[in-house]
Amino acid sequence: MKLMNTLQPKPLKSSDWVMQDLKQKMEGGLLLPGDRLPSVVDLALQYQVGRSTIREALSSLKAMGLLDVRQGSGTFVREQPIEHPHPAQLHPESWISRAKSIRHLLEVRRVLETGCVSLAATHRTEQDLALLSNILEEMASKLDDEVFGEQADVQFHEAIAQATHNPMLADLMSSLSQQIHETMKDTRTLWFYAERSTAERLLREHRDIYEAIVDRDGRRAQQLMEQHIAKVERVLDPG
Repeated sequence: MKLMNTLQPKPLKSSDWVMQDLKQKMEGGLLLPGDRLPSVVDLALQYQVGRSTIREALSSLKAMGLLDVRQGSGTFVREQPIEHPHPAQLHPESWISRAKSIRHLLEVRRVLETGCVSLAATHRTEQDLALLSNILEEMASKLDDEVFGEQADVQFHEAIAQATHNPMLADLMSSLSQQIHETMKDTRTLWFYAERSTAERLLREHRDIYEAIVDRDGRRAQQLMEQHIAKVERVLDPG
């Protein structure tokens, strides 16, 4: 007896279908750069779906760098694609679950690392500063090497935890090391998306944190680390 293949293509969510249809219209020239999209109400009527479905589709397109939402004016097809797209554009199928994991990890990092950097500014030694400085120099010498940049980014944050000279904090940071490594590519991409900037600007942000540690300015170091992580959190969910 011939076995039937029971694997069927997974049906698209309504919002995915709307998003793909609008994207195809942009690619096909039916929607041109600078064109204003119909309102959410009109699009819902056009596609025969709920307004929340339209909003979700538009959020996805905005995350891809394809739309501009102008307060009080409407939603427009972007004139030029953004240089650093949101990770939702790069990984649309897996982004929802990935975003949830990244959000949880960032919440832990915010609590742990703002405390670590404040203590590091108080307890750091010359040896700690030398290690942090060496990592920054390596970052500067390989700005175009994305893989190395991700690894060095993790090392920098781990070195700060070591500089607290609190073995429990260092162990906590070390226990998160693998998860941080796994999400660092997305984290850095989100940072670039938030800043519309380059690896040089990200290096400058790390140097600012380092200089606050050098100056033993715990409050400043904590503030900079908070901003560093919060910047990524703000753009985690496009829309």
